[in-house]
This record gives sequence, structure tokens and C-alpha cells, in this order.
Amino acid sequence: MHGVPVFRTKRKDPAFLCSYKPDDFLYAHNDVHSGRTDRQAFLFRIDPRPDGNPVIVVQSAIKPDWDYAFHNAGFLLAGQRTVECDLSFSSGQNLRFWLEANPTKKVGTLSKTERKGGIVIKERDKNGRRVPLPSERLDEWIISKAEHAGFRVHQPLTITLGYAYFAKPEREPSRLRSARFEGILEVTDGEVFREAIIRGIGPAKGFGFGLVSVAPLKG
Repeated sequence: MHGVPVFRTKRKDPAFLCSYKPDDFLYAHNDVHSGRTDRQAFLFRIDPRPDGNPVIVVQSAIKPDWDYAFHNAGFLLAGQRTVECDLSFSSGQNLRFWLEANPTKKVGTLSKTERKGGIVIKERDKNGRRVPLPSERLDEWIISKAEHAGFRVHQPLTITLGYAYFAKPEREPSRLRSARFEGILEVTDGEVFREAIIRGIGPAKGFGFGLVSVAPLKG
């Protein structure tokens, strides 16, 4: 998912989830933060099941080292199963899809109008913060994302809301709003769609969001 952790992450959030070994922190003196590419892509999702035992779905550009990844996870009930994926898509292709996303918008970002003569005249968080989108805007969110990701969404679309819970050492437990989109999509640009599958859609990918799963339509 990343090369080595950026210095800011090392200093502020040592619990951040990245695909590197803990020793990599020793060498992260500079800000190095590579994006997801064909060789670095790593996404995951936790899928619930009726029996109450969720499944961890991992999409990786290279075959993961499962022994290293789960060496401290004594709670796993079954071993892993690896499946090769064909990421060849063509315009007009219809597929069933699943996406667990964290639809948000940024608020409080410092805008140019709040600076005068190089001096900040109104203090705000420079990068702003993300807040969940209201339920009535989720259709708009996925349609907008689809336009830039090489596909369009067909109606009806099923949207299931929930939360993803997580905790960091010595901090209070937190949660992120989740929206599971399920339905049928039509590929409008095969190469752009392939990139969207590799890179994921939306924020909070380190918390299990953004992975798009697709399957052929039955019948």
C-alpha cells in the first residue's frame, strides 16, 4: 500500500495501517508516500456473514505473506484462499458490484479568500476535516465517483449504512461511517475502471474502505 511511512505518520500515528514492517520506521527520515500502483496496490474489506463469522477480503498486487500478516491473529477460524483476478474490462460490460465506502466531505479547509497579503486573517485547520455525508446525498456521491472511475451505476441501488469501529493504543475507541453500495454497473472506460479497481474509491482505505468487488451477471 505504501513504500515506507511518512515522517508525519511515524511521529503522530504509529498505529497507522500500512504494508511495511515495523523496522521500516527506522529509515523513514524523509516524507516518502508513494501512491497505489499495479505493484503496490493493497486494499481490504471485512465482509459480514449470516453465521456471525466475518470474512477478511484482501486485494493485493502481489501474493501476500499470510504468515507475516496474521502471525498474531489467533482468532482466525480458517486458512486463507488465494484467487487470481482478471482485470481486463471493456466498455459496455455490465457487472454486479459491491463497495464498502466512507462517503465524506471536507469542511473547514482554509481558502484563498481567508488570506490577505500573505497573512492569514481567519484561522482554520489548513487541510480541513472530513465529515460524513447525509444519507440523502449518497446516491449523488457514488454517481460522481463513478463518472471519474470509468463506470456508471444502474438503478435500483442498494445502500446499507453502518459503522466501522477501531481503537488506537491509549486512545478512546472511534468509529467511521460506512455505506455499502450493491448493484449493477456498466463499464464506460475499461482502462480507467481498471485503475479504480486497483486504487480503490473514496477515503479511509487504511480502515477497510474503498475496495470494489465485481462479478459477472448471472444468466
